[in-house]
Amino acid sequence: PAFPCSLFSQTRLYAAQAARKVEFSGAAEHVKFQPQDVQVTKLPSGLVIASLENYSPASKIGVFIKAGCRYETPDNQGVTHLLRLASNLTTKGASSFKICRGVEAVGGSLSVTSSRENMIYTVDCLRDDIDTVMEYLINVTTAPEFRPWEVSDLTPRVKMDRAQAAHTLVEALHGAAYKNALSNSLYCPEHMVENIRSEHLHQFVQNNFTSARMALVGLGIDHAVLKQVGEQFLNIRSGAGTTGAKAQYRGGESRVSSTSSLVHSAVVSQSAAAGSSEALAFGVLQQVLGAGPHVKRGSNVSNKLVQGVAKATADPFDVSAEGTVPDVSGDLRGFSGGTGHSGSD
Repeated sequence: PAFPCSLFSQTRLYAAQAARKVEFSGAAEHVKFQPQDVQVTKLPSGLVIASLENYSPASKIGVFIKAGCRYETPDNQGVTHLLRLASNLTTKGASSFKICRGVEAVGGSLSVTSSRENMIYTVDCLRDDIDTVMEYLINVTTAPEFRPWEVSDLTPRVKMDRAQAAHTLVEALHGAAYKNALSNSLYCPEHMVENIRSEHLHQFVQNNFTSARMALVGLGIDHAVLKQVGEQFLNIRSGAGTTGAKAQYRGGESRVSSTSSLVHSAVVSQSAAAGSSEALAFGVLQQVLGAGPHVKRGSNVSNKLVQGVAKATADPFDVSAEGTVPDVSGDLRGFSGGTGHSGSD
């Protein structure tokens, strides 16, 4: 059937108009950015500021604080676990809703991770939105309120994290290797669940979140801007903060039962302290033994450990040399792997 004439006229309105040819008098000039080196500044308060300008449209900024779980005491074990979860709670300058909505409105992200040594607060955003997300980063790290009712609401998340980490090999490894400090778990122990109060969080922050224990690190940001932020907002508390106990290595064995069809095991020993010549030798040994496959989900046939285990079993397996986060007492180095029950012997 013939289409109405009006239909053709309506369709014609959506036709693309040919773009006019633009005449350029000369070739466009490309802006050349000079490669920058890492810049580091240490303020009189002890705060370290480091940055690398890579001219990226996206920026990444982090506050590293020497306040990991190794600095917990028997009275507040698990407090760093709560600190991780409390990163988006109400502060003196912004409510939890404002923090969440403000960061999301500019397409940014705010995350908190921790190790046995450090708490790490990180924001990612577009370069033009640095001022916005920096406001929330400063609020979270320097002005938390830890309202009691908000802290108590974190209990279900604490229990969920504990359930997911119940069979973590690294946690059992540190518990067997050390008798204090580094034996503290990244997760709240069972007897402290629902017993970490707002007062514990305030006291831990007061004792450990000092300028001398902080480092402000930026990627894709001008060093002068980052330095100004550090001088104006992170010179909060002077002093070295609480001195943690020196980790004492004892060695030992830990076995964790599970219903999994796989066996995960690790054999490690104490190595040299970070920065020493012996530590470099252990690093070379780790690479010689094999520090994992070079291809994702692949097998490194030149790996000495792989060659040895392949001669002992025909079952599927994975094995590699490992090294944990360095500590002044010496880090842990050894090898870990996994296989089925029949090949575990």
